[in-house]
Amino acid sequence: MKQENSTILEHRLFHGDYRLLKFSAPSIGPHVQPGQFVHLKIPRFEHAVLRRPFSIFKADTESVSILYKAVGRGTAALATVVEGEPVSLIGPLGTGFPMAGNGKIPLLVAGGYGNAALYLQAAKLPVKGVAFFGGRTADDILCVDEFKALGWDVHIATDDGSLGQKGFVTAALDAWLEEQEAGIRGHGSGENCFQGSEKNSKPQRSCLELFACGPNAMLKAVGDRAIQNGLTAWLSMDRNMACGVGACLTCVIKRKTADGWEWARCCKDGPVFNAEEIIWED
Repeated sequence: MKQENSTILEHRLFHGDYRLLKFSAPSIGPHVQPGQFVHLKIPRFEHAVLRRPFSIFKADTESVSILYKAVGRGTAALATVVEGEPVSLIGPLGTGFPMAGNGKIPLLVAGGYGNAALYLQAAKLPVKGVAFFGGRTADDILCVDEFKALGWDVHIATDDGSLGQKGFVTAALDAWLEEQEAGIRGHGSGENCFQGSEKNSKPQRSCLELFACGPNAMLKAVGDRAIQNGLTAWLSMDRNMACGVGACLTCVIKRKTADGWEWARCCKDGPVFNAEEIIWED
């Protein structure tokens, strides 16, 4: 973790109302792992004591980039910054995504701009799999071309049906899984990733591994599907992370232990957790 006095290298509209912000970050960029975040002190928002966390979209040896949308006072102030302006960053923070297990085919599931947190994972995974993107409208579907350029098969769902399948992103995931099952049952080409035989009423899905980022309701739905089907799912939890370094305990969730449960800090122990660890609160 480094605190860096950075400079804004690029600030522009990315897609719809979403913006891309790129910072100089030679002390942070080389150490970023997929799923980690930075804590940003927003310029011209000095009355706010706390920094704001942002998932890292891209990183290299000299810079980091984020995607954001102006939805409140903090991000509205952020939208006014200009190239060349100084900013203060802390990062990289948190525990990110692991690599997929040997022989596993990765499925990425993103809601809204959860795509930003999954892009580096897509870029670094040695096996390219299938990505599922969901949003309220077509304007909320980000990074399709970027993921396709990396070699990923992208499936889209929107609440209003303006792009891709109509419905939640889990509907697109379910449709793909059903298609794979139909292929194995129909004696398809054998290119799908399921293992099983026609003697089985339900094929084994042991070669799939899920990685998800988005709203909590979506994360729970993805985690539930994974657990019901005996799959591993890694979820980037959506919590307010005030301090970003594990000191304030405002972002805790309940995590299962051998003796019951414990509090886990999303900013430090996460934000990425195995779905089997999480105890969801009603």
